[in-house]
Amino acid sequence: MNPSHDCRSLLMAELLNRPATAQAVADPLRPVLASLLVGRSLHQGVLTAALGLSGQAFQTLWHDYFPGEHLALQNGPGEDIAELEDLLNLLLEYRAGLRESEVWLAHIVAYSCCGRNHLWQDLGLAHRNELSVLMTTAFPALASLNVGDMKWKKFIYHFYCKREGIYVCPVPSCAECADHAKCFSPEV
Repeated sequence: MNPSHDCRSLLMAELLNRPATAQAVADPLRPVLASLLVGRSLHQGVLTAALGLSGQAFQTLWHDYFPGEHLALQNGPGEDIAELEDLLNLLLEYRAGLRESEVWLAHIVAYSCCGRNHLWQDLGLAHRNELSVLMTTAFPALASLNVGDMKWKKFIYHFYCKREGIYVCPVPSCAECADHAKCFSPEV
C-alpha cells in the first residue's frame, strides 16, 4: 500500500463529505479544488498555503466548498513569475464563465506555472487526469485549442507566446524535465 495515496484518498473523502453550499456541491470542479487542498496539505506542488488566492477568495472557497476545520497548509516553493499577470488574464479570458471557481482556478493555474515540473505536479494534483478535467471544465475554449495533446503548461506558454508575438518564450525548459520523451504523448 502507498501511504501517501491512502492519506490523499482519506483527506479527499473527508473534504468532499463536508456539508457545502448547494452551489458548491453542484460545481463539477469541487473535486479538483479538494485535490488541490489535499496536495498542498501533503506538501505537494508549488502553491502557497492559500493556493495563490487572495485571503478573501481563499476564505470564500473554504466557507462555501469545505466548511469546517482547515487542513494544515504551508507555503510551497513557488514564487511570482514575470508573466504571472499575463497568464492569469489569458486564463480569465478563456474561462467558461459559469462559476466563481473558474476565477479561483485561473489564479491557481497561473501561479503554478512558476514550477519546473508538469503542471499537474506543480498544482499538487494526484494525476494528470485531474488537470484535464480542470482545463476542459473551467477553460473549455482554451482546452479545445490544444489539438496536439500537448502537456498543459507547455501548451499554455506556447499559446501565450504565439499570441503575444514573443519569440523567446519563458516556457520551462525541456532539458530540465525527467519526462522529456513523454511531452507529446497522450495523457494517461
